Amino acid sequence: MKWTEGIDKLGLGLYFLLCVFAIANIYSVDQKLGEKQLIFFCISLFVGLIIFFSRSKFFENMAGIIYIGGVLLLIGLFPFGKEILGQKNWYKFGSFTMQPVEFAKIGTALMLANYVSGPDFNLKNRKSLLTTLAIIGVPAVVVLAIPDVGSMLVFIAFFIALYREGLSGLLFGIGFLFAGVFLISLAVPPIYVAIAVLVIAGILIAMNYHRMSWDVISISGISGSILLLCGLAFASPTILEKLPKHQRERIDVLYKGEKAFRDTSGYNLLYSKTAIGSGGLWGKGYREGSVTQGKFVPEQETDYIFCTVGEEWGFLGSAILILCYMIYIGRIYYLAERQKSTFNRVFGYCFASILLMHFSINLGMVMGLFPTVGIPLPYFSYGGSSLLAFSMMTFIFFKLNYSDKNSLV
Repeated sequence: MKWTEGIDKLGLGLYFLLCVFAIANIYSVDQKLGEKQLIFFCISLFVGLIIFFSRSKFFENMAGIIYIGGVLLLIGLFPFGKEILGQKNWYKFGSFTMQPVEFAKIGTALMLANYVSGPDFNLKNRKSLLTTLAIIGVPAVVVLAIPDVGSMLVFIAFFIALYREGLSGLLFGIGFLFAGVFLISLAVPPIYVAIAVLVIAGILIAMNYHRMSWDVISISGISGSILLLCGLAFASPTILEKLPKHQRERIDVLYKGEKAFRDTSGYNLLYSKTAIGSGGLWGKGYREGSVTQGKFVPEQETDYIFCTVGEEWGFLGSAILILCYMIYIGRIYYLAERQKSTFNRVFGYCFASILLMHFSINLGMVMGLFPTVGIPLPYFSYGGSSLLAFSMMTFIFFKLNYSDKNSLV
C-alpha cells in the first residue's frame, strides 16, 4: 500500500519484538507485573498511534514548550516528589507512579534538535556552544540534585549527537581522562597517578612542541589541566569518602568484588551473576530459573531484568537479545544519518544515543563492569514511565522518518 511507504518495518519490527519478549520475561519474574506491563504496552501503542498520525512539524514547533514542561516536572519533585528506594524522583498518584526524568529526556532531545537546526547555529561560535550546553545542562543539574546519578549520566548521550554536528572530540577525551584518573586513583596510590600524569603530559608536549601555539591562553590551559588532573588524583579518595554510604559501596564493589559486600551493595550483583552463569549455553527454560523463581534478586523485574534472560534463555538467548539491540540502535543511527532535515537527524542521533547509554550502562551494571546506578534496560525493564517514554521517542522518530521519506524536498 502506498501509505505504508516510508515506514521502517525493520525498526518497528525490532521494537515490537523487544517489547513482547520483555513482557514474557517480566511475567516470568512476577505474573501480576507482567500483566501490568502488557497494559502499559497497549497504552504506549495507543499514544504511538496518536503520534504517528499527527503532523510531524508539531514536534519541532512545540519543542520549547515540551522542554520547559519537562524541566518544571523535574523541579516539582523537590516539593511534591515521592521518595522510593532512597531517591525522590517519582510522582505518586494513588497506585500509579511517574518518573518525569524519562520524559525530560524527550523534551531535551526535541529542544536540542530545534536549536541545532536553526539558521544561526554554529558550534564554532561561543554563543551557540554555550546555548547547547545550557539546554543539556539545566535538566542534567536538576537531575543530579535530586539526586539521580544514573539518569544524569544518560545526558552524555546528547554530546554524541553534537559530535555528529561538529563538536570537537577533544571534549570526550578530556571527560574520559578525568574519569580515568579518578577511578585509577582509587586503586593506585595518588602520588603514582600524579607522577604518571606529569610524565605523559611532558612526553606529549615534547612530541608536539613545534606544532603548539605558545601564547598565554594555551600555556594557561595546559598548565591548568595538568594541575587539575594532579589535584583530582589526590582528591579522589576524599571524594569517595564524602559520597553517601550506598554510593561509596557500589564503587568499592568494582575493586573489592561483590562478595565483600554480599549483605549490602554487592547482594544484587552477586545473585545476578549467579543467575546469568547458571543459565549455561541453552538456559534452564522459561519460568524454570531457580534464582528468578526464588526471588533472590531484588528489583529483578526492573534494572536487573537481564539476569532473568541469562538464567532462563542462556548464553544463546542473551547473545540474540544483545544482537537485536545492536541492530536496532544501529538502524536508528543509519536512518538518522539519511534524514534530509537537520531537526530529524539530530533528534534521531539523540534517540539512538540515549538507547545506547541505557543499554551499555544497564548491561555493564548487571555484569559487574559498572556500579549499580538504577538505569532501566530500554523497553525491557518493568515500568510504565520508562516504556511509555521510550515508545514516544520511538514513534516520534519513525514519524519524522516517515515524513522525511515522503517529502518532496
